[in-house]
Amino acid sequence: MFALARVSLFAFGGVLPWARRMLVEEKRWMTADEFNRLFALCHFIPGPNVVNMTAVFGLRLYGVLGSVAAVLALTAPPVALMIAVGILYARYGASPGISGGLAGLAAGVAGLMIATAARMAEPLLKKRIGPEPTVAVAVFVAIGILRLPLLPVLAIAAPLSIALAWWVRR
Repeated sequence: MFALARVSLFAFGGVLPWARRMLVEEKRWMTADEFNRLFALCHFIPGPNVVNMTAVFGLRLYGVLGSVAAVLALTAPPVALMIAVGILYARYGASPGISGGLAGLAAGVAGLMIATAARMAEPLLKKRIGPEPTVAVAVFVAIGILRLPLLPVLAIAAPLSIALAWWVRR
């Protein structure tokens, strides 16, 4: 659980890249495929995806107490840190150096998220590619580019995706 606390303290802009690196690459507690499957499952549970994943991971290791400990290890350090940073920002936030530093930090976080997405896609590319990428791209185009409403797009994409996956596997 100390590993999760450490990840939460270094995870500026999002925990996912650091959590994946620690769980899959450093500690080897999960394979890349297990991580992707668990992360995909946690998208269906209400709440922040990485916190959900941490709760499920802790539950798998040590039961309910492991789940509680994992979530606290992931969330308590950054909450305390952000309270302190918020106090400092309220006092010194108007300084020009602070806003420039935050802009640079945002660019670094964007690069980190792109690198994580590429690493998460790697195990998928090693397998035989089915219709999943096509459905994902179609949903991205519909929501991200054409600005169609989320719920109707998902109401069409989810059954279509399930039907295509069933058809490919039979």
